[in-house]
Amino acid sequence: MALDAVLNKIDETLPQSLERLMELLRIPSISTDPAYKGDCDRAADWLVAELSALGFEAAKRPTPGHPMVIARKQGPGRHLLFYGHYDVQPVDPLSLWDRPPFEPELQDGPKGKLIRGRGASDDKGQLMTFVEACRAWKAVHGELPGNLTLFFEGEEESGSPSLIPFLKANAEELKADLALICDTGLFESTAPAIVTMLRGLLGEELTIHAANKDLHSGMYGGAAMNPIRVLAKIIASLHDENGRITVPHFYDGVPELPDAVRAQWQNLAFDHAKFLGDVGLALPAGEKDRTPLEMIWSRPTCDVNGIWGGYTGDGFKTVLPAEAHAKISFRLVGQQDPHAIRENFRAYVRSMLPADCTVEFKGHGASPAGQMAIEDPAFERARAALSTEWNRPASYVGCGGSIPIAGYFQSILGMDAMLLGFGRDDDQIHSPNEKYDLECFHKGIRSWARILAALA
Repeated sequence: MALDAVLNKIDETLPQSLERLMELLRIPSISTDPAYKGDCDRAADWLVAELSALGFEAAKRPTPGHPMVIARKQGPGRHLLFYGHYDVQPVDPLSLWDRPPFEPELQDGPKGKLIRGRGASDDKGQLMTFVEACRAWKAVHGELPGNLTLFFEGEEESGSPSLIPFLKANAEELKADLALICDTGLFESTAPAIVTMLRGLLGEELTIHAANKDLHSGMYGGAAMNPIRVLAKIIASLHDENGRITVPHFYDGVPELPDAVRAQWQNLAFDHAKFLGDVGLALPAGEKDRTPLEMIWSRPTCDVNGIWGGYTGDGFKTVLPAEAHAKISFRLVGQQDPHAIRENFRAYVRSMLPADCTVEFKGHGASPAGQMAIEDPAFERARAALSTEWNRPASYVGCGGSIPIAGYFQSILGMDAMLLGFGRDDDQIHSPNEKYDLECFHKGIRSWARILAALA
């Protein structure tokens, strides 16, 4: 079979694929630090050269920040866009690294060989799995597979300030039938997964104002309203006794989990006791009628991320503060409208204010959730390909965090995204001593070859 020949080529040329990844890892493309601007340019140039040599029409595209890399290969079949990012996180604290972070090395690990270095897992190793799958495909077939666009960003680790303007300005060129994103991982480090649900994120900062200055609690205590007391009452009221969020209309647009997806999640046998036990906890704290996996993947949340007011230094100061502050975030799912929730939350807070108090709000982002149309046959084909390669059933899973690029592909380019990756929970991304298991790199390349055979 033609696919078998591609898989054999991947196995035979793994040492060469690994060395190319090592070359890319040696480039310190830290996007947050202006001192590394030249290195980000160098990483983009390296990718353009590699992709051009493979037969793509590749170019480095300027932005106000770091460049984008776009590579195109027209062909028959469905147009697929693959996204990854070549920039990496800073390496601080450097003293906690066992070796220089940009001198990557293949090491022996407790479960086999691993690639050690900054960017090994996030996201250079993942990005190169797709590139190397294309390389093996061309070596066997003499041409690249299908109808492909590759899109590599250089600012993902610094908030993607150039991304939205670039997508809007180049929408016609980048628009495809389906996006493929390789910036996620295996479920509990062993099972392949396709992320089809991404939670959105809404941030609110509020300040409760009471008296026009801090007051002596002996002189004013009992008579003057304490804004911390007001804030504490508001925060305590945001959840009822069953863990449900009490903001009016908060659950508008929250869907129920499809039965087929629920069954897949149950088959994952998620160990919530270990999940919580690893961080010193024992009892799930969300909605009482939901499983822990539902809580972190498919249900919305409301969490206080910070609260302060009054005197917080050493010792003691008997003061009634003039202000009290809190930062509150909401993770959103389904069709929840972040802007409507913001207005409803603010109205709810105002309704609980005593007459002597006022409130000031500051918004921090408002991105909707993303939910992919798994009815598209491409998802089942990719799931079958992953299941075959990893020899265990792949599942559609949710993501407790937010991956903005998938939402931008939906809202700006009008296409769904298939998010799958081969990272493991212990890869230490964003931390010292980042690594990527050689098995994940190898089987990641093979997985993309199978998916390209199924889709392209």
